[in-house]
Amino acid sequence: MTAPLLRVRDLSVTFPARRGRPPVKAVDRVSFDILPGRTVGLVGESGSGKTTTGRAILQLQAITGGSVSLLGKDLTKMSSSDVRAMRRHMQFVLQNPYSSLHPRMKVADILAEPLKVHRSVPAERIPERVAELMTLVNMDPASVRRYPHEFSGGQRQRIVIARALAVNPDFVVCDEPVSALDVRTQSQIVDLLHDLQDKLKLSYLFIAHDLAIVRAVAHQVAVMYGGRIVEFGDADDVYENPSHPYTRNLLEAVPIPDPARQRAKLAASVVDPQFRGRDGETGPCVFGHDHADGTSEWHEVGPGHAVSCRFWPPGVTP
Repeated sequence: MTAPLLRVRDLSVTFPARRGRPPVKAVDRVSFDILPGRTVGLVGESGSGKTTTGRAILQLQAITGGSVSLLGKDLTKMSSSDVRAMRRHMQFVLQNPYSSLHPRMKVADILAEPLKVHRSVPAERIPERVAELMTLVNMDPASVRRYPHEFSGGQRQRIVIARALAVNPDFVVCDEPVSALDVRTQSQIVDLLHDLQDKLKLSYLFIAHDLAIVRAVAHQVAVMYGGRIVEFGDADDVYENPSHPYTRNLLEAVPIPDPARQRAKLAASVVDPQFRGRDGETGPCVFGHDHADGTSEWHEVGPGHAVSCRFWPPGVTP
């Protein structure tokens, strides 16, 4: 059996109390694996903890519990200098390609920067490597003397992807990488990510709220609600057989071109945003019951498909 490239176990991130408000569990005991050359899609509503999870995995966000192992090495037990050295194996593609590129740096300098920091190629070969990266993302190498604002949104995202690939990483966190783009450009970027994965044997954590995009990209899907993963499985199985009520609500919320059917569907799929599954918290829950305390167990729905729900199977009262 192939060993996981990334192994996340009981990852937790708690933001401290501020201005009289209690601490916030943004990520609560999250666990999953990503195999080499595979993609896990992380989906959920805004505020569910998706981006914080991605940042915590990359050690860009302080964690309060759990472990993150990449290539068999526990990042949470490393010194800052060792984590810095590991960054060549893990990279980040951000949501907004314009804000993630320095507006006063030319593309040649933007792509050369990680090569210089990690000393991954000799200085004299940097221009050649920059040209290779532009070609890799299907862009003209001659355009590297231009500034980010001189490119379209889709071209800027290609540059962001090229920068992430500069040091030949094994693992890339893609945080809403196509949400700021038009539909046609989204399709082009998704195709590019597929091609790069096949060519370079990359593993992705693909964070998104667009379920159609995730299904097109991911081999497995993790559904996140209130800082926790509530369902995990192969993408086709999760989409065809959603077993957690929240997963079903997400799928039912996808718009359909019929106003009457859309209104009826939305009325039947209301999720109470007050419940966030934190320890000791009670209140209305996504399961449609009056009381919940955030505790749950994992139940196997099928091979490689599990759901975390106190009321599984349906109709069971704890």
